[in-house]
Formats: sequence, structure tokens, C-alpha cells
Amino acid sequence: MELSKIANKLKKRLQQNLPGKEIQRRMLVKMNEPFNFKNTEKDAIQSAVLILLFEENGDICFTLTKRTQKVEHHRGQISLPGGAKESDESLSSTAIRETQEEIGIHADDVDLIGALSPLFVPVTGFIIKPFVGIINANFDPQPAPEEVETVFSVPVNELLNDDNELQEKKNLRGYYVNIPYFLLSGHKVWGATAMILSEFKTVLKEVMDA
Repeated sequence: MELSKIANKLKKRLQQNLPGKEIQRRMLVKMNEPFNFKNTEKDAIQSAVLILLFEENGDICFTLTKRTQKVEHHRGQISLPGGAKESDESLSSTAIRETQEEIGIHADDVDLIGALSPLFVPVTGFIIKPFVGIINANFDPQPAPEEVETVFSVPVNELLNDDNELQEKKNLRGYYVNIPYFLLSGHKVWGATAMILSEFKTVLKEVMDA
């Protein structure tokens, strides 16, 4: 299916009721013992990320980044481009601005087609609004060296493939946890990014099957 057709279907679907927390929680890190986080949703820091769709070698793809060890949050992790909202902007503008700053796209080349459900992340105190957009130009990422170690493409078919939805047990910050993750382009994608992509996968399956 062509990107333009998928984008039109996604645009209509994202205006309807979304799967929300139930689907997000499928990829939630599960602890063997309760942990009380100090951060609350009431005082959460507003932020936004962008699922940027584009065509590459005949595939419809989206972009992910690997964070550097210099950033304040999520060091070395695989993330969607995005960041904290500035006081004078909308969340949709945040998603585009941060993506431009992190991977070097031009804001004018991006068309937003909708948004997914917000996700509160108690461990960092952020509430994330995920947006979906398409880029209408040749995609040549230029990662910001202080924030982004590398940028890579993920064909949406990898996300849709249930065989790439896995889990592992490990010790995380002194707690034994079960970590669901997506294996995408050879990278383990877990945590908030995986929770966002879980909802996107569900919505994308609906429009691909329609």
C-alpha cells in the first residue's frame, strides 16, 4: 500500500476513539515487587514525540534514534524523536521542532496526520503526546551530536510482525523486572517508546486490514 493511502486512512482513524492505556500497558515493564514513584501525572512535564513515516527502498518506514550518553534522560536508549514542550508552543509544534533539532529534517517538509494517546512516564515525570506525520521530501537524517548517537529506519512491517514482540527478565536498578520489547532493525525497543509503538501498531493493523 502506498504511503499516501495509509496516511489518509491513519488520519481518519486517529480522529476516532483510540485503544489507549490498555494497549500501551502490554509493553509496560513489570516489576516483581511494588515501587512507588514520586512523580505524579498532575505535575508532569509536557512533552511530545513524532512517529515520522516515509518511503525507503519500496518500504514504508518510520525513524528511531539511539540517544547519546550525554543527554539527561534515557541515555543510550532507543527513542522516538521528541522532547519537552516550550512555554510558547503547542505540543504538535514541540514534536516537529524537536524532530528537526534531533535528526535534521525541515519542519516545512512534515505533514502531521494525527496523534495517539498521551502516556505518563512516572519514572521521569514526563507526559508524552505522540504525533504521527509524514515527510514529503528525501529523508537524509543529520543527527544532533550531543543528543543522538545514530538515526535508523524501521519498516512498518517489522513492527506489525508479532514475532518481533518479545520479552526478557533482568535486574534493572536493583529490581527484578520483566521487560517486553520490540526487536526492530536489530535494536531492542522497550519502555515508553515500546508502549507508544504498541498503540501505533494496533491502529496501523486496523487501517492496513481495512
